[in-house]
Formats: sequence, C-alpha cells, structure tokens
Amino acid sequence: MAEPAPRQLRPAPAPGLAELRRNIARLADGYPRPRPVDGMQVFSGTRTTAPIGGVAEPVVALVAQGAKRAVLGDRVFDYAAGQFLVVTVDLPLTSSITAASAAEPFLAMTMPLDLATIADLTIEADLPVQAAPPGPALAVSDASPDLIDAVVRLLRLTGAPDDHRILGPAVKREIHWRLLTGPQGDLVRQVGTAGSRIAVVARAVAWIKAHYDEPIRVDDLAAEVGLSVSALNRHFRAATSMSPLQYQKQLRLQRARLRLIVNPADVAGAGHAVGYTSASQFSREYRRLFGAPPGRDAAHLQNGSGAPG
Repeated sequence: MAEPAPRQLRPAPAPGLAELRRNIARLADGYPRPRPVDGMQVFSGTRTTAPIGGVAEPVVALVAQGAKRAVLGDRVFDYAAGQFLVVTVDLPLTSSITAASAAEPFLAMTMPLDLATIADLTIEADLPVQAAPPGPALAVSDASPDLIDAVVRLLRLTGAPDDHRILGPAVKREIHWRLLTGPQGDLVRQVGTAGSRIAVVARAVAWIKAHYDEPIRVDDLAAEVGLSVSALNRHFRAATSMSPLQYQKQLRLQRARLRLIVNPADVAGAGHAVGYTSASQFSREYRRLFGAPPGRDAAHLQNGSGAPG
C-alpha cells in the first residue's frame, strides 16, 4: 500500500488565487476533460475521481481550487489550492481528484516544462547546478504569489491570438524562471543540465518507452545511456522510486488499463498488446497493482469516473 509522502496537505491562500480560479473556470467552461488552451491545459471537475494511471511528462500543475493526489510507486503526493506539482521526468503516475463538488469544483491548469528554456535561463543567470536533491523526480510546493501572478497573466492572454503570440512566450519564460528560483529550483535545473542524474534517467526512460512492449535487458539499457548497471539502477531508483524493470512493468500495466477501459472484455488482447506472453501473469500483476482483476477493474472504471491525466 502506498505511504503518504512526509508533507501535510494544506490549502495555501495566496494573492491572485481568486483570479486564477475565475480564469480557469472561464476557460474550462464545464468541459468534462482537460481542455487544451494555447499550449496549456485547464480542468474543472465537480466530483472526486477514481485513481487512474498515465505517464506524466515534464510538467507543472497548479491547483486553484480543490485537491488532487498523484501516486508514484509507494509514494503519495497530495496537493491542493495554491500548491503546484512539478514533474521533471516521464513518470507512470496514478492520479485522482480528492476534493471537488458542484459548489467548489476542482480547478487546475498544467503547462509542459520546456527543457531549452530551462537550460537557457540556467546559463543566462549563471544559476548553480548542484547534485539532484534526494527523492524522486517530482515534488509538491506552495506556489509563490509571483508564480500565481505569472500564470494568471498567461491565462488572461488566451482568446487574444495576437496578444498570446507576442506576449505569451515571455510570460511562459517567466513561469519557468519562477520555478527555477523557487523551492524546487534545484530539481527543475536538473532538467536542462546535460549529464545530470535527471537528464540521464530521462534518456533511459525514453528508451524504455520506445521498447516497453519488448523484453528489456538492463545491461543493454545501461550501455545505451553510458552508465554501469549499478549506477543506472541507483540513479533510476532515486528519480522514479523504482527499478528500470519495475518502471517498464508499470508502464505496460497502465497502458493495458487504458485499452481495457475502451474494451473491458478483451483482457487477453490488452495483455498481449503491451508485451505479456502469459495471460495468467498479466492478470496476476494487474491485480497486484490495481487491486482487482483486469476485466472487473475496467468495467468499474467505465461506470465510474477516472482522474484526468
């Protein structure tokens, strides 16, 4: 069973949060899924959701109202209004909305991290790049008033194509700057630093994603990223809270789960599509991760409500 990370879930009122809520609600406009808006996503949900898995790419997610939970392996990350989650490597996360209602819907926005922008700002400002902080390649922190203000200004530009085209890149650059100089700056700087632990793990993750449905030898993966097997295992576990083979297994099972939501009757086909040659092994490992056999779990998710990615 997943154990909560040593951080208290604490709504953090901050200047600008009310305007952030209004802008997200305006842009989401009752859309039932995350809504793409000018390279970002906004979301409004009126109910809590069942946990559902997906692969989160490097991103910052800022909550304006309600609360959400992300689970990585046995680590739990709760974040609420006025807090942000930053992910610096593609990670198989299980996410759910944990606080939402019709009166106070869950409101959040996400924006991809731009590796080139992070590298440029790190070099331009001569920011110190230290060893990656202990722990996985994601973290939760309170959002500063400056970060919230920058996000609000970016959301204001939506709907005005010329304004967004001219002013948007500068505001997105400012958001990256606030992240780089904020409480998770050391972690974010790793993204744009060639040879850092996070950068090396990112290369390993990309290789696993390209070959997730094939047998993987850790020796081959280590050679691919230029590390010894022991160094790869050490860095990979530090960043993702799992070994490379455990990462591949989670990726396989989460992708199988998404297939089963569409067709819950095709359990054997879903397992085969993600690389399992044994139906019994697939069902056993699926149940171990998600708490129910594949067909029953998928049918439940079809009738229930999954968390947005």
